[in-house]
Amino acid sequence: MTDDQRILGARISGRVQGVGFRAWTQGQARKLGLAGWVRNERDGTVAAVFAGPPAAVAAMVEHLWQGPPGASVSAVETWDENLADLPPEFRVTR
Repeated sequence: MTDDQRILGARISGRVQGVGFRAWTQGQARKLGLAGWVRNERDGTVAAVFAGPPAAVAAMVEHLWQGPPGASVSAVETWDENLADLPPEFRVTR
Protein backbone atom coordinates (compact mmCIF):
# COMPACT_ATOMS: atom_id res chain seq x y z
CA MET A 1 0.00 0.00 0.00
CA THR A 2 1.13 3.52 -0.65
CA ASP A 3 0.89 6.47 1.74
CA ASP A 4 -2.46 7.46 0.22
CA GLN A 5 -3.91 4.05 1.10
CA ARG A 6 -5.35 2.86 4.41
CA ILE A 7 -5.73 -0.71 5.65
CA LEU A 8 -8.35 -1.19 8.33
CA GLY A 9 -9.50 -4.29 10.18
CA ALA A 10 -13.08 -4.51 11.44
CA ARG A 11 -15.22 -6.78 13.59
CA ILE A 12 -18.98 -6.37 13.28
CA SER A 13 -21.29 -7.65 16.02
CA GLY A 14 -25.04 -8.14 16.29
CA ARG A 15 -27.33 -10.12 14.00
CA VAL A 16 -24.78 -10.26 11.18
CA GLN A 17 -24.67 -13.94 10.20
CA GLY A 18 -27.37 -15.61 8.15
CA VAL A 19 -28.58 -12.29 6.71
CA GLY A 20 -26.32 -11.94 3.66
CA PHE A 21 -23.86 -9.64 5.42
CA ARG A 22 -20.75 -11.00 3.68
CA ALA A 23 -22.17 -10.71 0.16
CA TRP A 24 -23.54 -7.25 0.95
CA THR A 25 -20.16 -6.16 2.33
CA GLN A 26 -18.41 -7.45 -0.78
CA GLY A 27 -20.79 -5.46 -3.00
CA GLN A 28 -20.33 -2.25 -1.00
CA ALA A 29 -16.53 -2.63 -0.89
CA ARG A 30 -16.32 -3.24 -4.64
CA LYS A 31 -18.49 -0.17 -5.34
CA LEU A 32 -15.99 1.86 -3.30
CA GLY A 33 -13.00 0.31 -5.10
CA LEU A 34 -11.62 -1.39 -2.00
CA ALA A 35 -9.48 -4.52 -1.77
CA GLY A 36 -9.62 -6.96 1.13
CA TRP A 37 -11.83 -9.70 2.49
CA VAL A 38 -14.79 -10.53 4.75
CA ARG A 39 -15.61 -13.72 6.68
CA ASN A 40 -17.88 -15.15 9.37
CA GLU A 41 -16.27 -15.90 12.72
CA ARG A 42 -17.14 -18.76 15.07
CA ASP A 43 -18.27 -16.33 17.77
CA GLY A 44 -21.11 -15.01 15.54
CA THR A 45 -19.33 -11.84 14.44
CA VAL A 46 -18.16 -10.87 10.96
CA ALA A 47 -14.49 -9.92 10.43
CA ALA A 48 -13.17 -7.90 7.51
CA VAL A 49 -10.13 -6.05 6.21
CA PHE A 50 -10.52 -3.08 3.88
CA ALA A 51 -7.73 -1.44 1.88
CA GLY A 52 -7.92 1.63 -0.30
CA PRO A 53 -8.13 5.41 -0.24
CA PRO A 54 -8.81 6.70 3.30
CA ALA A 55 -12.12 8.36 2.33
CA ALA A 56 -13.42 5.13 0.76
CA VAL A 57 -12.37 3.10 3.82
CA ALA A 58 -14.15 5.60 6.10
CA ALA A 59 -17.28 5.39 3.94
CA MET A 60 -17.21 1.59 4.20
CA VAL A 61 -17.09 1.76 8.00
CA GLU A 62 -20.19 3.98 7.92
CA HIS A 63 -21.95 1.45 5.66
CA LEU A 64 -21.11 -1.36 8.10
CA TRP A 65 -23.28 0.26 10.77
CA GLN A 66 -26.34 -0.17 8.54
CA GLY A 67 -25.70 -3.54 6.93
CA PRO A 68 -28.09 -5.35 4.61
CA PRO A 69 -31.83 -5.77 5.23
CA GLY A 70 -32.32 -8.22 8.08
CA ALA A 71 -29.09 -7.30 9.84
CA SER A 72 -28.99 -5.58 13.21
CA VAL A 73 -25.52 -4.19 13.91
CA SER A 74 -24.74 -3.56 17.58
CA ALA A 75 -21.02 -2.74 17.28
CA VAL A 76 -18.30 -2.05 14.72
CA GLU A 77 -14.79 -2.30 16.15
CA THR A 78 -11.97 -1.07 13.89
CA TRP A 79 -8.19 -0.98 14.01
CA ASP A 80 -5.35 -0.11 11.65
CA GLU A 81 -3.73 -3.10 9.93
CA ASN A 82 -0.36 -3.47 8.27
CA LEU A 83 -0.84 -6.40 5.91
CA ALA A 84 1.21 -7.10 2.82
CA ASP A 85 -0.81 -9.95 1.30
CA LEU A 86 -4.27 -8.70 0.36
CA PRO A 87 -6.31 -9.88 -2.60
CA PRO A 88 -6.46 -7.35 -5.47
CA GLU A 89 -10.27 -7.46 -5.33
CA PHE A 90 -12.56 -7.62 -2.35
CA ARG A 91 -13.68 -11.18 -1.66
CA VAL A 92 -15.58 -13.40 0.75
CA THR A 93 -13.36 -15.93 2.55
CA ARG A 94 -14.04 -18.80 4.93
